[in-house]
Amino acid sequence: MDEDFGRIGFKGDSQAMRDLTGFSPRRILVCQLRQIGDVLLATPAIRLLKARFPEAEIHVLTEKKCLPVLENNPDLHTIWPLDKARLKNPLAALLYYWKVGHQGYDLIVDFQQLPRCRWVVLFSDAAVKFTFPPPWYNRWAYTHWAAFEEGYSAKTKASILKALGITWNGVRPRLYLTETERRWAVDWLAAQGVGPHTPLVTVDPSHRRITRQWPAEHFARALDLAAEKKPETRFLLLYGPGELPVVQAVKDAARMKDNILPTGDMLTLRQMAAVIDRADLHFGNCSAPRHFAVALDTPSLAVLGSTSLAWTFPSPEHSHVDKGLPCQPCNQNTCRLVGLPCLRELEPEVVAARLLDCLERSLAGDFKPHEA
Repeated sequence: MDEDFGRIGFKGDSQAMRDLTGFSPRRILVCQLRQIGDVLLATPAIRLLKARFPEAEIHVLTEKKCLPVLENNPDLHTIWPLDKARLKNPLAALLYYWKVGHQGYDLIVDFQQLPRCRWVVLFSDAAVKFTFPPPWYNRWAYTHWAAFEEGYSAKTKASILKALGITWNGVRPRLYLTETERRWAVDWLAAQGVGPHTPLVTVDPSHRRITRQWPAEHFARALDLAAEKKPETRFLLLYGPGELPVVQAVKDAARMKDNILPTGDMLTLRQMAAVIDRADLHFGNCSAPRHFAVALDTPSLAVLGSTSLAWTFPSPEHSHVDKGLPCQPCNQNTCRLVGLPCLRELEPEVVAARLLDCLERSLAGDFKPHEA
C-alpha cells in the first residue's frame, strides 16, 4: 500500500518484510539508466550506501553512454553497461537482464522503474527491492518503497533509503578523474594558449529541451560583455553529439572572437570533465556539464528557464540566474506563452554581471570547496 509522504510502503504484511533491523546486504544493485547528469546525481546515494554497508559490493546498471561518469568510482565494484544497440534482439536482451539479475543481490535500489530495470528486478531473488511508490501494475516487482522528498535531486534520490538508516547529509556528486586525465587537460589547454594563470570559463550553451536553452545570441552577448571587462579571460564552448550548430551560432554572433577558444573536435565526456576541473568557472544551461562542475568542485552559474532549483546544489559556489517570472519554474518541455519569455527576455547584461561576479569571486578564492 502507499503511505503518506515520507513514510514507507511495503509489499505484503509479514513482519520480516517490514523489519529491516539488522539487514546487512552483501551485494547491492543500483538501477539508474539515464540521463548522464541523472547518473552522476545518483553517486551521492551510492556513497551513502557504501558508508552504511562498507563490506557490501555495489553494482550499477546504467546505459553504456553514461559509463564514463562512473569510471574509477571507489564505491563501485561492478558496472553493468546496457548497450541498447546490442540488445535489439528481445532474446539477447532477456538473457542480459537474466545475467545481471542473477548476481546474488540482497538489495536492489531502482530509481526509475523503467521496463529494462523491471526485467532485472524480476529475474533477481533479492530479499529487499527498493523504489519510489510504484503504480499498481509495478507493485509486484518491489518489496519496499518510499515517497521522494523534495529538494536537491541527490537528496531526493537518497530519501527513499531512509528505512535502511540512510539520510542525505549534504554529500555531493563525485566524478573521479585520474592524474593522467588532469595532465591531459593542462597540456591540451596549453596548446590552445591557456596557461595555468589564464582565467578559464567553460560554457555549455546547448540543451535538448527548448525551454531550458538560453538563446545563442544571448550567450554571445554575455561573453562579449564579460570579455570587455576582463579581456584576459578565455571561454571554452562545450558540446555533445548534435550540438555543434548551437556552439557555432554562439561563435558567429560573438564580437570578441579571440576570447573564445577554437571549437576543434568534440571532447569525450571525461575530457570534458577534465577541462571543467581546470576551469575557474562553469557557465551555461542546466545540463550534464553543470553537474560535472559540482562533482569536481568547480564553481558554476546556470541560466534557468523552466528548470526548478531541484538541480542546483545548495551551496554559494553554485548559483543560478533567471528572469523571475511568476510561471517559473514550470518544469515543462514546451511553453504555453509566446516567445519563451523566461529565456528570451532574460537580458545578457544581467547575466554577464552575474558571470563576472562569480568569476571574480572564484579567482579570489572566495568559494571554499564543499567537504561532504
